[in-house]
Amino acid sequence: MKDVTFKNETLRTATAGSTVKCSHQSIQAIQNGTVPKGDPLPYAKAACFLAVKKTPFLIPHCHPLLIESVDVDFKIKGNEIKIEVIVTASAKTGMEMEALTGASVAALTIYDILKPIDDEIEITSVKLLEKRGGKSDFKVALPDGFKAVVIVTSDSASQGTREDKSGKTIVETLKKFSVKNIDYEVLPDEKELIKQKIESYCANGIHMVITTGGTGPGPRDVTVEATNEVIKRELAGIAGAIKAYGQKRTPYAMFSRGLVGLNGKTVIINFPGSATGVKECMDAIFPAIFHIYPMMEGKGH
Repeated sequence: MKDVTFKNETLRTATAGSTVKCSHQSIQAIQNGTVPKGDPLPYAKAACFLAVKKTPFLIPHCHPLLIESVDVDFKIKGNEIKIEVIVTASAKTGMEMEALTGASVAALTIYDILKPIDDEIEITSVKLLEKRGGKSDFKVALPDGFKAVVIVTSDSASQGTREDKSGKTIVETLKKFSVKNIDYEVLPDEKELIKQKIESYCANGIHMVITTGGTGPGPRDVTVEATNEVIKRELAGIAGAIKAYGQKRTPYAMFSRGLVGLNGKTVIINFPGSATGVKECMDAIFPAIFHIYPMMEGKGH
């Protein structure tokens, strides 16, 4: 099974459809209530519910999910029965296989009930109609000329006694989100120097400044203090999302004091110093955080 531990839970919905083509006589029997095995539509609806819930037991790579809603609709058009299934859940992975399985089994149930009276019956299609939720729904076009800066705050890395992995991880991840203009530098754990650097980037119109390191309770952890003197508007919700995501993965996440805030149109983000912690922070808020730029322009959601 695919690893989805790094994903955030989001509200996800998938709509699938299937079509059963049958004879005119079968359609009449359904409408007149004279099908020998009974009305196939209520049976198909119940079978759909069961199939959606059992999807991970039938399809090897599907994850067990807590399904929150299943809606089934039947429409008779000519000699076809159209089935539409909508599956909803808050999850880390999509609902499309659950919706497709439900639509398939609903069609098979109708087939089973009508086959004694219909030699022409066939299932002509099963397809995904729509899916929503997940990171693909939260992609936002970056502002023109988007520029980002990654600042590593570490005495040992600045002295060359330790190789930086965290800052490079941030740079490589930003590139995956189509950020092309990225500056990178390493600073010692000196509060005034860190503060001056962040302020200079804000003054030069940099869109995003991400620091890594100096967020813990250690004697040389001063990045948070430097950042606190630069930001004008705190974005506590983003910082809270980072910490909540990390806390689900390690109890040590609670030691991070990292801030997120604005100075003008510059977004300033404090990440911890560990490479693993940085990866988790990026997973927690990207790409959704880019939505802040149209919001700052007054465009809302």
